[in-house]
Amino acid sequence: MTTPQMPDATPTRQSFDCAWLLTDPGAAPAQADVRVAVSGGRVASIDALEALGAAVTARRLLALPALSNAHDHARTVRSATLGAFDQPLESWLPYLGLAPGVDPYLCAATSFARSVRHGVANLMVHYTRVQGGMPYVDEARAVARAASDVGVRIGFAIAMRDRNGIAYCDDATVLKALRPGIRDVVAQRLSVKPMAPAQQLALVDEVAAMVSEGGYGDHVTVQYGPAAVQWCCTPLLEAIAQASADTGRPVHMHLLETKYQRAWSDAAHPGGIVQFLDSIGLLSPRLTLAHCTWARADELALLAERGVTIAVNTSSNLGLKSGIAPLPEMLKQGCRVAMGLDGMAFDEDDDALREMRLAYSLHRGWGFDTTMTRDQLWGFAARHGPRSVGGALRSGGRIEPGAPADIVLLDWDALDDDALFSDIDPLDLLLARGNGSHIAQVLIGGRSVVEGGRVTGIDETALRAELLARMRAALSSDVSSDAASASWRGTVQALSEDLAPFYRSGHFGGCCD
Repeated sequence: MTTPQMPDATPTRQSFDCAWLLTDPGAAPAQADVRVAVSGGRVASIDALEALGAAVTARRLLALPALSNAHDHARTVRSATLGAFDQPLESWLPYLGLAPGVDPYLCAATSFARSVRHGVANLMVHYTRVQGGMPYVDEARAVARAASDVGVRIGFAIAMRDRNGIAYCDDATVLKALRPGIRDVVAQRLSVKPMAPAQQLALVDEVAAMVSEGGYGDHVTVQYGPAAVQWCCTPLLEAIAQASADTGRPVHMHLLETKYQRAWSDAAHPGGIVQFLDSIGLLSPRLTLAHCTWARADELALLAERGVTIAVNTSSNLGLKSGIAPLPEMLKQGCRVAMGLDGMAFDEDDDALREMRLAYSLHRGWGFDTTMTRDQLWGFAARHGPRSVGGALRSGGRIEPGAPADIVLLDWDALDDDALFSDIDPLDLLLARGNGSHIAQVLIGGRSVVEGGRVTGIDETALRAELLARMRAALSSDVSSDAASASWRGTVQALSEDLAPFYRSGHFGGCCD
């Protein structure tokens, strides 16, 4: 494997002269012509250049707080490459297994690099294995090392489940709805092989011990990752709730992502699925719920009351035909809402700036109505996400003395390339046209992790080339990966066709707890 470049990761004192500084976008006005000094991984001072007797003489920069991605899976292979474009979530999921299993360091490092190049400092990873041929803790160690090398902070949620491997129903029932010719192979590959709750909790403890002993604690926060209620039996969810209360460890789970999940939830939990989660002690400030696309106002009010964070994944929900989350209602109910990309940014490029702008365009309100302010937008894009990634004590989203030096520097002249007026609010231009191509530099904890569009801690180009070469070799080999074999591709395509009438019929709604 290509050896990564390893610069000195110790943050040093440095300063940046900026044409514009957004210290807390939407809440504080932009400051013109300032110097931001960084020392010991934190913002040391912010001074007007005029008071220092200086002026911006080098490349003109716009500085803003780094963004956060509060829900992701750190997938390297983009799903359209697998033939999954235009599939709804329920038939999209099996396509992910078409990618051959390869080195987890290569997968994680290239995925993390793509995120930090687009301005993300804190990244939530609900992790599903990419290489089943090694012990789980060893795979997690490779992911932790990748986070450290790239310089990003991640929340690492161990994916946990014990039922319903094929659809929102017991496997035997859904198999009867499939064409006979694919039933055996689908059962062999997708049926869940349950693991006892105690065994799953022990694995989380093992990974947490590895992170601590390996010195990865500055970059990795280990979390419980129940996949979703439809994929987890009640005893497992109860055990996770109790373990989180005992350890203080965060929990990250999907909820009500699609209309079919809504239908299943209403049938399985007629008293209310959110109320059910509350009754078993899972709702707390330690919990982040991804999506909540089909949540109702009363459910959102309870989530707000319990201090739960919701990670909304705008592009993913559009790409997987899941719907548009009721983000204005979430804000109205007082929910803490954060931005997630879910590995499904609009152009499959993990561009967090574009994701932020898309969410704002959808949810800011129509005409003269305002349903999402710019201050709320920045809470969504930057301030709330660190909590989902690193726990309740993690903060971010502001540039102020003493704050972590998580800073994105954009090329102001490229962003304002028509430059007719000198007094246009830089936040206006950022929200109108800003994207990853404008990023000149990214600092995380004072460490310069991106310079000139390139990640400094690894050779991303070489690692990605190696990753793709290994995947292509596995797919073309006479003894190719089972998951990527031509026969399995055909089975996945047939499965997606058979699942459509199964879900349309609503029959799965009778498959309850």
